[in-house]
Amino acid sequence: MKAIPRALPECPPFVASLLEKLPAYPGSLLLATALNAGLAPQLPADVAQLMTGRKFRIHVRDARISFDFTWTGSRFAPLARQAQTDLTISASGPDFLRMARREEDPDTLFFSRRLMMEGDTELGLVVKNTLDALELPVLEHLSRFGRKPQAPREPGRRSAGPWA
Repeated sequence: MKAIPRALPECPPFVASLLEKLPAYPGSLLLATALNAGLAPQLPADVAQLMTGRKFRIHVRDARISFDFTWTGSRFAPLARQAQTDLTISASGPDFLRMARREEDPDTLFFSRRLMMEGDTELGLVVKNTLDALELPVLEHLSRFGRKPQAPREPGRRSAGPWA
């Protein structure tokens, strides 16, 4: 059964003002680790070769945070904040989550100016097309984020687990 999508809130400005003061590297390390777990094993050889040594940035506009990373040829590696990157992808946190959950198409977000790509256009298209073509089962777990929690179970009733 497909869940009914509901509006996801953007990061409140007062929270964003705090987030933008945090060092960027720890977030870049977390993102690179997640990409290594879910994306790196499936990256086609030709795409991996094109991405080697290139600098990327994911910018979450509403939270005012950015994560810089590179592809070393065998894994994603975090970078300290870079003066310039080869490709910057920007969107709001909720829009990134909708894309990850495959509820929103990147092209729709791009043409409505909610998703922006700056830098190497060819690299941006290769990255977008590769992500569209890959099966990312790890992202299925994201379907729970931003959804209304289920009602609590009756006391004394055992859970049947996630298969119930």
